[in-house]
Amino acid sequence: VQLQASGGGLVQAGGSLRLSCALSGISGSANVMAWYRQAPGKQRELVASISSGGTTKYGDSVKGRFTISRDNAKNTVYLQMNSLKPEDTAVYYCKGIYAGMSFWGKGTQVTVSS
Repeated sequence: VQLQASGGGLVQAGGSLRLSCALSGISGSANVMAWYRQAPGKQRELVASISSGGTTKYGDSVKGRFTISRDNAKNTVYLQMNSLKPEDTAVYYCKGIYAGMSFWGKGTQVTVSS
């Protein structure tokens, strides 16, 4: 099982980025796919999650700015990040839950300059 994330980078405050993460090596769809982030010196926190049925959940700090979506046929999850702030700077990790097990991808760096 492998998760491959892409889309990170450097952006100015107020800008946008779109992250993608593809889950491979399973048959069927992941039950839940999610994005977490970890800033230097801070704990990893949930950014957003989405179930196979489309139910979403967001961290308070990103509500109204970030949108999570998924393509079940491709087992891919997306994170559209708008109105980015310097405090959004972190390493972003995708996670997939399948058959009761959690799988993590390598992180992708998002840096927002002021």
